[in-house]
Amino acid sequence: MIDQDRVGKCVLDCAMRVHSGLGPGLLEGAYEACMVYELSKRGLAMQRQVLMPIQYRHVVVDGDYRLDLLVEQRVVVELKTVDRLHDYISRSC
Repeated sequence: MIDQDRVGKCVLDCAMRVHSGLGPGLLEGAYEACMVYELSKRGLAMQRQVLMPIQYRHVVVDGDYRLDLLVEQRVVVELKTVDRLHDYISRSC
């Protein structure tokens, strides 16, 4: 089993490759498919759109929350897209 730090570094490397290759402006599904391709090339096991239960006050509630990718059962990848990074940063800070 690969340790969490190594998996995280591989995920970041894959994300940079995908972003450099596709550029900005596409829907999340396009980036997800390319991330799966890149991660698979590195021999990493992953699951797509993993249903994640939501626990609230010791009760599991139906929230239909899905993880975009779960890599090696250790690292959660949530893909997000924005029109322009500068505008997004200005609004969130």
